[in-house]
Amino acid sequence: MTFVGLTWDHPRGYDALAETARRVNAGLAQPLIQWNRQPLEGFESAPIRALAERNDLLVMDHPHIGEAVAEDCFIPLEELYSAEQLATWRRDSIGPSAESYGWDGRTWALPLDVATQVMARRADLIAEPPRDWDEVSALAARLPVAQSLAGPHAVLTLMSMVAGAGGRVGGGDFLPDAEGAAALEVMHRLYAHRPAASERLNPIGLLEAMARGRDIALVPLVFGYVTYAAPGHAPNVVRFSDTLRRAGGAGGVIGGTGIAFSRRCKPTPALLAHIASLLAAPTQVEVFPAFGGQPSARAAWQDAGTNGAWGDFYRNTLATAERALLRPRFDGYIAFQTAAAERIRLALERREEPETTLAVLRTLWLRARHGARGHLDDRKG
Repeated sequence: MTFVGLTWDHPRGYDALAETARRVNAGLAQPLIQWNRQPLEGFESAPIRALAERNDLLVMDHPHIGEAVAEDCFIPLEELYSAEQLATWRRDSIGPSAESYGWDGRTWALPLDVATQVMARRADLIAEPPRDWDEVSALAARLPVAQSLAGPHAVLTLMSMVAGAGGRVGGGDFLPDAEGAAALEVMHRLYAHRPAASERLNPIGLLEAMARGRDIALVPLVFGYVTYAAPGHAPNVVRFSDTLRRAGGAGGVIGGTGIAFSRRCKPTPALLAHIASLLAAPTQVEVFPAFGGQPSARAAWQDAGTNGAWGDFYRNTLATAERALLRPRFDGYIAFQTAAAERIRLALERREEPETTLAVLRTLWLRARHGARGHLDDRKG
């Protein structure tokens, strides 16, 4: 039989999977695996249960884990792979990427792709990355500095800033007073100087604007896309670097994707071996980077050849990835994330006092945590 997987339609999400599928299917009378794709927004808007019912494999984002477990969408990987194999993948994966797919004492997906919020700049306009938020604010007064605010990214930016300052994210009050207010004040200052309409651009849109024009010189927190660090991809090369953080602070919010087996899937030894091969060092170091992916294996991030081909993207953001902030994952978090991001954009537009914004965010947080589906505790992960 041919197993059907669903991934997102950006080259980073599809091309490496398509290439590995081509290799494993070569010479078979019936293909082992076929990958379909849909826009990233489709994963954010469609119930994960509906996607799992139509596909054997899903490439998904870890904040959906709580929802997926509550809906009994996936097969725990402890039923498919040995404890030793799972431990090896956890050990060899960058930062909390493997941990992010653990929930309630079990593992629900394998880390396939890793991205974190990092700093992006046009090196021809800004030679060295700013050292603190005061320098970022000063740059914004004379150069186009944008924030990643569209979709869920407004709240992710705020969370990364608070975590970088050493504040705890995701506690009973969601964000601490001092770090939360200070971060919102910086966001207000940058918003006042923002390039026109930049608040409506998703990370790819922001990086496209940097790579193909002069409308944006710096984004202090944006999910990194290695493609834009490569010479020749676009008229301008984008340089990526670690996030701003104090000693002991966390890196930017971790993103990326994992690969999960749906309950409808009846995995064969051949399928299990193929999925395992996606996390093997040769595939992670050689195939994924060559086909536009962002590997999860630490070995790939440290590889000299990989860094040489991609403008030192991995080396320059390694520290952030290793200390990246893991988002909450409880069932109901995604709805909170959407509402919180909308509220932050409204607050920036209204020039609302940070204390007022924090109070509203906490109300949304408590409702999400104690709502009808908010009984699952993200600390189980």
